[in-house]
Amino acid sequence: MHGIGNDYIYFDCMKGELKNPEEVAVKLSDRHFGIGGDGIILLCSSKIADCKMRMFNADGSEGKMCGNGVRCVGKLAHDLGYVKGTTCRIETLSGIKPLEFTLDKEGKVASAKVDMGAAILDGEKIPSTFKGASVVGAPLTVDGEEYKVTLVSMGNPHCIVFKDPDGLDLEKVGKKFENHPAFPERINTEFVKVVGKNELKMRVWERGSGETLACGTGACATAVAAVLNGLCEKGEEITVHLLGGDLKILYTDETTYMTGGATLVFTGEIDL
Repeated sequence: MHGIGNDYIYFDCMKGELKNPEEVAVKLSDRHFGIGGDGIILLCSSKIADCKMRMFNADGSEGKMCGNGVRCVGKLAHDLGYVKGTTCRIETLSGIKPLEFTLDKEGKVASAKVDMGAAILDGEKIPSTFKGASVVGAPLTVDGEEYKVTLVSMGNPHCIVFKDPDGLDLEKVGKKFENHPAFPERINTEFVKVVGKNELKMRVWERGSGETLACGTGACATAVAAVLNGLCEKGEEITVHLLGGDLKILYTDETTYMTGGATLVFTGEIDL
């Protein structure tokens, strides 16, 4: 399944357990010798919500949250009959995320709106070595070059740089950001250009996966960062253009909403 190009291999674990998902993620995510994906995501049972999501990056590390993934988990749970109606609540390592579905003519989930919760802005809680209630336009030297960075966590930590992403050697600079000593748990990095009123263009380097076609938490973090830097308006819908498509983000005083598609590519079985 994929959410605007951010593709993961999904396992229905509502009635069973996938052993050693870290190794499975590494093995199957390889695009030459495996199925191929940005990682794997498990649909699991939950005692406190309709279902639970576990997400593993292509390098086997477990992520706390995945914005595009949580929409697809909601679609999978709905379309397999585990949840009914047009809403559900999904347990993640970043808390419970409520979803609202838009259904197609066949009653399947076409897209979902996710309440991603309040953005975390405190520098130490990102986590990072920066201190203060927020880190907006702060200088950071990476590989000998100074950048102005804004830090936002949406369950996953993000470093946003307002720099034209076109022509950028993202693989080189992304790795430098990801493993910078300022970020003890590594970092996801977005390079962003304002292309219109409440309209942003972004490329993302995800820790553990590299450049991906889309990142839901990254799009949310980018929209929040744009508001904090005075580039977009809070309380108005912001369109974020990613390599795989568009996400709609609404940042308010209370929470952050993300709306985007969820697409099934194929189903199958594999011997592990």
